[in-house]
Parts: sequence; C-alpha cells; structure tokens
Amino acid sequence: MYAYHYYLVIVYLQEHIMHYTHLGRTGLKVSRLCLGTMNFGPFATEADSFGIMDAACDLGINFWDTADEYGRVPGEGVTEQIVGNWIAKNPGKRGDIILGTKVYNTMNRRGKKNPNLGRCLSASKIIRGCEASLRRLKTDTIDIYQMHHVDRDCPWEEIWQAMETLVTQGKIVYVGSSNFAGWDIATANQIASHRNFLGLVSEQSVYNLTNRMVELEVIPACKHYELGLIPWSPLAGGLLAGVLEKQAAGRRSGDAYEALVEKKRIQLQAYEDLCKSIGKPPAVVGLAWLLSNPAVTAPIIGPRTIAQLNDSLTALTCRLHELTIKKLDEIFPGPGGEAPNAYAW
Repeated sequence: MYAYHYYLVIVYLQEHIMHYTHLGRTGLKVSRLCLGTMNFGPFATEADSFGIMDAACDLGINFWDTADEYGRVPGEGVTEQIVGNWIAKNPGKRGDIILGTKVYNTMNRRGKKNPNLGRCLSASKIIRGCEASLRRLKTDTIDIYQMHHVDRDCPWEEIWQAMETLVTQGKIVYVGSSNFAGWDIATANQIASHRNFLGLVSEQSVYNLTNRMVELEVIPACKHYELGLIPWSPLAGGLLAGVLEKQAAGRRSGDAYEALVEKKRIQLQAYEDLCKSIGKPPAVVGLAWLLSNPAVTAPIIGPRTIAQLNDSLTALTCRLHELTIKKLDEIFPGPGGEAPNAYAW
C-alpha cells in the first residue's frame, strides 16, 4: 500500500510543478502548501511520518511547520524529535527545507510545575526553548521561530532582545507569530522597527470557510506590515472535507464532533452540494478558496498518510470561478469586511 501511494505521488510530481511565493516581505520563497507535522507521533508512526516527509520533499513542499509542544507527551517534544530523526537520516536535504517551530506553550514534563517552563515568552524561555528545539530537531538553525501565542505579561523589549540574540548567534533566521490579534502584530512590529530589527514576517491564524474572523483585523494588519499569512486548520478539523458524505458512508467520530456537525449541518450540506455541482472534492475546494486569497501564503496541511498528502496537492491547480466564490460567501459569510468599516457603519 505504501509503495502504491508513493507511486501516485511520483506520478503527480512528473505532471505538476510546485508553486512558490515569497514569505511576506522577505526574499524567502516557500511552497504554497505548508507541511504541518502535528499528527507525527500521536496519529502517524515515525515510519509513516518519514514516508510523508520523503514524499513532501520530493514534491517540492519546502515549507514545514512544527512546534515544541507537539506530540502529546508533556515536555518531550515528540514531534520535533521525529522531524529531527528524519533530518539526521537525510542530512543532504536539510537545505531544501524551510523549517519553522514554535515557543510559548508549557514544556513542563508530567508532574512538574516549573513556572519558567510554563506558558510565557520570557527571554529565558525563548533562549532555552530554542536551544532545546535545535537539539530535538538535530539542526543548527531554525528558519522561522514563531511565538505560539502572545504574552501580554512580557514586555516586547525583552522578547525582541532574546530574538535578536538568537539571530546574531545564527540559531534562527526569521521570527513569526501565531494566534496574534491585529493590534498585537502592529505593536510587535512598531517596537521591532524602533530597534532596527526586521520583526514579524509571518502570522499563523485559524482561517477557513467556517471561521473567517481574521478578515476583520488580522488580515489587514498582515497586509499593512507585509506578513505572510499561514492558515492553520484550513479544513476546520475535517468539517470541510466532506464530513456529511463520510457520515452517510457510516464513518462516525466522537459525540462532541457529531454535535458540531449537526449544528452546522445546513451550511455543510449546501457546501457539499456546491462542491458536487462543480465536480470538486470538498477538501480541494476548501484549500483552493484559501489559496485564491492574495493575503494567504500557504495553508498548513496535516496529512496522516501519503494518500492525504497527495489529495491536498490538487488544490494547487484548482481555480474557483467567481460565481463559486460568491456562492461560498453566501454559505459561509465573513465578518462583513475589514475593520472599522465592518462595524462602524
């Protein structure tokens, strides 16, 4: 089965060329799809994860994302370790990858309560967190070091001093954010500018057809400060991947997920009917809708198998008609435009 799926990927590679774009205002070019690794460990074995990374590399997906806390074993960084083991096995391919990881969330091991390893962005946490990630990833440099969340209890002067130190030491190249509000992006980059530092170059936000709140203030901030927008959960945890059709086929999830599906059933039915009418799989349409937005750099895909990776690639060549996009807006309306016009009048 593995060999067959890998064959499908190679066939796709022969017929299609990966698309690239600049990451925000930088000169760095990244693939239009970002390989998310959150499933490596909890849902994909190390061997399966290696297969996915092999295929992604062969396909030209050069943008990879992970985080220190991924892996569901507190404080161990299991997912980073799996990525690091792949890098150690394929040292010649490290230069082909733009590797991002994150800092902020607790890295306390089970039963431990070190307050300086909890959720924060202190200079100590940033420096030590980076060094620990480098060890797990078995690499000398993190290309994009991202703050997993804003820390409003820590002064930006402290945060930027730590990031500047890591850049000077060659341990990181760029700094990104995740889950920031628009005014957090503005504050961070204004202070970075005063320090003659590049500041944030990217923002990871939850963004999909069912959750468009970032259009209100985060996307305008990203445009103004020229940050690359990297949507996570682009298919809303599977809601936009044909969940109703899967239910009809007898595939069920947990009670909480089923309740969410029921809550959104009318929208999801209209969505899946639209996808069927244009002859495109729901997952492809969900990704293609994001890719049609000029503000979006690369949605994060999180395949558990090579087959899922292969399915995601179709979105790169899917061009949605304006009438289709208009219909999607009707099914999943956004917040009404950008702030302040969206609510001032």
